[in-house]
Amino acid sequence: MQISSVNDVKIYNLSHGKSLPEWLSDRKKRQLQKKDVDIQRRIELIQDFEMPTVCTSIKVSRDGQFIMAAGTYKPRIRCYDTYQLSLKFERCLDSDIVAFDILSDDYSKLVFLHCDRYVEFHSQHGHYYKTRIPKFGRDFSYHYPSCDLFFVGTSSEVFRLNLEQGRFLNSLQTDAVENNVCDINPVHHLFATGTSEGRVECWDPRVRNRVGILDCALSSLTEGTEVQSLPSISALKFNGSLTMAVGTSTGQVLLYDLRSSQPLLVKDHFYNLPIKSLNFQDQMDLVVSADSKIIKLWNKDSGKVFSSIQPQTNINDVCIYPNSGMLFTANEDPKMNTFYIPALGPAPRWCSFLDNLTEELEESPESTVYDDYKFVTRKDLENLGLSHLVGSSLLRAYMHGFFMDIRLYHKVKSLANPFAYEEYRKDKIRQKIEESRTQRVQVKKLPKVNKELALKLMEEGDDEEELASRKKKGKALPSVLGDDRFKVMFENPDYQVDEQCEEFRLLNPIVSKVGQKRKKKLRLLAQQAAASQQADEDDEEPEGRASSEEESSDDDKSWVEEVREQRRLLWEEGRDRRRQERKQADRNTVLLERELNGEETSNMAESKKTSQPQYYQIKAGEEFRSFNDMARKQRLQKASLEDRLKLEEHSGTSHMVDTAVGSKQLSFTLKKSEQQRKQQQAEREHHEERKKLRRSAGHLSSGRGRGWGRGRGRGGRGGGRGRGRY
Repeated sequence: MQISSVNDVKIYNLSHGKSLPEWLSDRKKRQLQKKDVDIQRRIELIQDFEMPTVCTSIKVSRDGQFIMAAGTYKPRIRCYDTYQLSLKFERCLDSDIVAFDILSDDYSKLVFLHCDRYVEFHSQHGHYYKTRIPKFGRDFSYHYPSCDLFFVGTSSEVFRLNLEQGRFLNSLQTDAVENNVCDINPVHHLFATGTSEGRVECWDPRVRNRVGILDCALSSLTEGTEVQSLPSISALKFNGSLTMAVGTSTGQVLLYDLRSSQPLLVKDHFYNLPIKSLNFQDQMDLVVSADSKIIKLWNKDSGKVFSSIQPQTNINDVCIYPNSGMLFTANEDPKMNTFYIPALGPAPRWCSFLDNLTEELEESPESTVYDDYKFVTRKDLENLGLSHLVGSSLLRAYMHGFFMDIRLYHKVKSLANPFAYEEYRKDKIRQKIEESRTQRVQVKKLPKVNKELALKLMEEGDDEEELASRKKKGKALPSVLGDDRFKVMFENPDYQVDEQCEEFRLLNPIVSKVGQKRKKKLRLLAQQAAASQQADEDDEEPEGRASSEEESSDDDKSWVEEVREQRRLLWEEGRDRRRQERKQADRNTVLLERELNGEETSNMAESKKTSQPQYYQIKAGEEFRSFNDMARKQRLQKASLEDRLKLEEHSGTSHMVDTAVGSKQLSFTLKKSEQQRKQQQAEREHHEERKKLRRSAGHLSSGRGRGWGRGRGRGGRGGGRGRGRY
């Protein structure tokens, strides 16, 4: 059972909950009822109160004992006995049911209008007779005094079938192209039909003459209504002798007094959906109108909404149980919903226990299912050491975590952290002590992080408080120091403002000048507030404004000069820093070379004395530096990677730069491999060889032409000799 409240009106959905499949055995159903909490908490008011696929219409017999429901698939009619709270019988039909009606007080006489133009009559034992109407029907009504059935459909005629004589009578000719719905007044038996053109035609069955026409299409258009098509009549219902409700295909309900051609009230559902059903609740003077999305209950005199019901599936039909607060809905769903509204009336006699149940629920609100469970994430399970329970019946997966029994959670929590109570007790004692200290004289203490910023904010806060105190209705703005959102800025050392960085030094002149301007403005406002109490304020005000403008222009020039000075200082500091880095790099290079050469200096001195002089050949394209270059390269090859990187960094091969924002840049050059050098050397030698073997083409520049010579054959021989020499 689901409880909802709309406009402080309690609505109980008695059909909410899981439905057990029909193919389950009784033993399986009993087992599920013991295990599943949702099945235990549901209320099955009437057994098997559902359809295989969809329920299209639902009605209650006049004696209130039987509930008839038509649905599909396969097309069928089901009869439920309210005294037994179960299904009485089920009858399958040949085609879908468009509309049906109960002619007797019980289920003994039924009439069905099918989608294939057939009209089928059922008696107490079952099928009785079947006939056919000329056109496809959409609705019908039964006239009790004359035993006539009036059928409307895709025709301008209203077909009449007399059940006493057993034959069709003369049809009623309307001005409409098609007729959608019809109804008969229960008091004076006026017959009304709603057309597709948005009109309602009223006929007197005694004389078979039309007595009036109502144009509802134009009356349904209110201010601000967007018209997409011509509103047609989709629902029609009489109440009493003079009241008639008309529902349109655009979602409006019109209330008419039969003595007037203008509607008394126009109610819009604002869903732009056709009205499916109209009913009257006489005890509360309410109109129950429904489209495919929502059921609205509203007062028929004022139009004020009493309550509304919005099921999860689309609505096909609504039926109110007589003299009670219960209503049934036929939905686009196998389950037919049952709603109970105590504010509309008592529960029916066959389920009077609902009154006691709802009273108990109102006195003691029922806790939800999740109150017995604790939601935990995977991280919580790891902290508690319960990761091995994932996939077991003790954890129920839900969204990004799991539900576990609250008793198990408390037990594991006490085992995982046995000193949790002691910590909680100490925190409570600390809070009590801090609360008692607040009553003492408060001394302003600066935080450990960003002391200067905190001091600046405190001074600004004092100025604002002083200015607010001078004003009559002024209030000081909350300070950043007292705001918990900025608390970490004065506690975490990572938020410490670096006053030596380049960004701060460039922005500090602007910020400081803005702060000075703000202080001057506060002082000026304070002076104006004090001067407002004096009588001569108007004479002194223009001079103060002129002076403030001059000061502001001087301040603008001053902070621009300060920014330029800071930029110049930063450039000089950067230049000095680069010079020092170059000097330090040269010094490190000399020291490293000395360390590398320290062990071999003695051996080299002895070798110079004893050994022969060594000669080195300078290759083309190289400049002579010293005789120790080759030896230094050989020593660098034997040195460690760290030493080689240091030398390359100082020599400029690899270079690292620290930028103003803290990022780093690394540039390097790669040495060629031995294979690449051999390949380049082979290509260089090949080009040199080709240059030596190349013949000169200077003799071809003479003007003798290509064909000059002793003849074509000799020219060929000459060419052959040339090729031989080459």
